[in-house]
Amino acid sequence: MAGNRRKNTRSKEKESEWQERVVQIRRVTKVVKGGKKLSFRAIVVVGNERGQVGVGVGKAGDVIGAVKKGVADGKKHLVDVPLTRSYSLPQQATGFGGGAKVFMRPAAPGTGVIAGGAVRTVLELAGVRNVLAKQLGSNNPLNNARAAADALASLRTLAEVAEERGIPVEKLYA
Repeated sequence: MAGNRRKNTRSKEKESEWQERVVQIRRVTKVVKGGKKLSFRAIVVVGNERGQVGVGVGKAGDVIGAVKKGVADGKKHLVDVPLTRSYSLPQQATGFGGGAKVFMRPAAPGTGVIAGGAVRTVLELAGVRNVLAKQLGSNNPLNNARAAADALASLRTLAEVAEERGIPVEKLYA
């Protein structure tokens, strides 16, 4: 009996390694033949704070269903983020999503996450602890979250750059 309990706690630990944060819940309507159909749209950011993050959108007749769909969608759209030893970004990055543009710069240890709105949520759940970020253009939370994920997806480590160029990593420093 004790063995079963252990298995159950392990499976819960695996599931709970992902954190979910709801960025926005919006009531939306669709005009149909009989009148207006009401539903909810949830923007959810899913991350493990160890370099993986995803942005998802869910729509359902109730809020809980919309959030569940958003979490499932976020897990489908995961992005791997290369982090430095100081939990910062390897280089500056710019991401685009709809009319939104997000600019990110690495920061010194102890700076914290200097970002606003949905971008802050995406960076925190990705595990970034020292970064400067700025939203430019639109202030739509969904487009800003997608732009932040796009910027994080475009990052490369020094090892990846060296491999692409076909030179040793030490030559990049010189």
